[in-house]
Amino acid sequence: MYRAVATSAADRPILFLDVDGPLISFGSSGGPLRAAVSDSSASLDRGNPLLDRLDPEIGPRLLALGCHLVWATTWMEDANEAVAPRLGLPKLRVVEWPGSGAHDGPRGLHWKTRPLVEWADGQPFIWVDDEISAMDRVWVSAQHPGASLLHRVDPTKGLMDADFSALSAWLDAEGAD
Repeated sequence: MYRAVATSAADRPILFLDVDGPLISFGSSGGPLRAAVSDSSASLDRGNPLLDRLDPEIGPRLLALGCHLVWATTWMEDANEAVAPRLGLPKLRVVEWPGSGAHDGPRGLHWKTRPLVEWADGQPFIWVDDEISAMDRVWVSAQHPGASLLHRVDPTKGLMDADFSALSAWLDAEGAD
């Protein structure tokens, strides 16, 4: 059962969403997921067999959380072209990754962490990724004034019921519903 979160648009947290791992699981193959892709979104869709791993039921579940969904993936705008339609998601905003400086910070800090905190600009946020570490949690706790949940997804399974339960529990605790 999915329940919509009843909040005003201004109060809704941001949900930064990665593709590889959370939405396209590694499964038992274990190798890197991102297949070689051309610049054409039509080629991307036809030429990437990994897109068949997307579960179309995930889209409605993400929407039901009531967050501002934002792509936080190296797929960038390709996520809107190839992933969103398969999940029933609208076109989402996309975090633009900096060309330099993203690797600044303490050892073990993920290169996405600083840009996501800057993008959130103090707003509450959830980051769903398969590469989140303890260092990312410590750094965000020290650098981000708003509430945050850094939720690591098992990349061999992708987003599961337990992940959605954890996201909903955090939203409940933050008073988002």
